[in-house]
Amino acid sequence: VQLQASGGGLVQAGGSLRLSCVQSRRTASSAAIGWFRQAPGKEREFVAAITWSGGGIDYADSMKGRFTISRDNAKNTVYLQMNNLKPEDTAVYHCAAASGLYYVERAYNYWGQGTLVTVSS
Repeated sequence: VQLQASGGGLVQAGGSLRLSCVQSRRTASSAAIGWFRQAPGKEREFVAAITWSGGGIDYADSMKGRFTISRDNAKNTVYLQMNNLKPEDTAVYHCAAASGLYYVERAYNYWGQGTLVTVSS
């Protein structure tokens, strides 16, 4: 299973970005996609996750209301819509695949390369 994240870039505070994560193929061990982010000098943190079927969605509490995760099964693509971005959202955003809806890194078996989001003040 391969994951390809894209959509990062430079945006001003208050702006929006939509990240995409394309999964090469779906397997039992990759039934859900999660987004994580790692800011400079900080540990990687969970952002949101979604299952390919069954409607499962989870968000980190701090992301609720500004971030929306969705999927397009026909395109094997998961999106992360990020609105009202703040400078503290600056980070490398990674997508990863797991067998279910988890918020811990160790549950994820496959990782993409990450896409950089920079929010200027």
